[in-house]
Amino acid sequence: MINSTAASSSAPSVREGVDPVVDAARYGAVPSLMDSLLHDVRNPLNALSIHLEVLSEKLKGDTGQVPPSQEKNLKAMRDQIQRVDGILRRFAEFIVHRPGAPGDADLSEAVTRALDVLAHESRKRRLQVRQAISTGVRARLSDTGELGFLVVQALMRAYGRSEQGADVLVAVHAEESRAVLEVVDSSTSPAETAPEAAAALELRCAQLGVELHLRAGMCRLSFPLV
Repeated sequence: MINSTAASSSAPSVREGVDPVVDAARYGAVPSLMDSLLHDVRNPLNALSIHLEVLSEKLKGDTGQVPPSQEKNLKAMRDQIQRVDGILRRFAEFIVHRPGAPGDADLSEAVTRALDVLAHESRKRRLQVRQAISTGVRARLSDTGELGFLVVQALMRAYGRSEQGADVLVAVHAEESRAVLEVVDSSTSPAETAPEAAAALELRCAQLGVELHLRAGMCRLSFPLV
């Protein structure tokens, strides 16, 4: 569990000079902004896709085939449109909270997607993220829509605690009747660099019936195994 005494004495509760009420309001607006961004950006992406196919038809001419040199460029544009659309979808999945029904979800897949979404953050910190993710590990939750939140919080905790270039181990496996996510960083400090985030993770796990263990460099979430 969280060492609240160490956390409060060793790390500031909020960023210096930032009012927590203002911070909460600022980040409270993120889901709505992300929803709007997803909608507004996908409209021009769809338009680009349509015009790209119209251009492709025009380039075929009398032969019925797009010249190879131009087909390569068209394919590159299609791939980039699909890539941007995929990035937006992945970010929305982890930022915009949509309550889910009780049931099971693929923990392995959720962790893999979260690592992809946070890839820039790990590269920025030059972290060596080692993965030991067993495929097809499914977890049962009372709200499947919260799995992304739990996974991202566990990863961000480790990233925030790690020094530049440090190792972070991310493991998913089945353990008896449990589906387990373990995120291990190299810091031995018991203090939380973001105590509010750690407290929120602890609270949400308790509400969802997920076992949580936070000990220095270890964050372990244990779900009922499907």
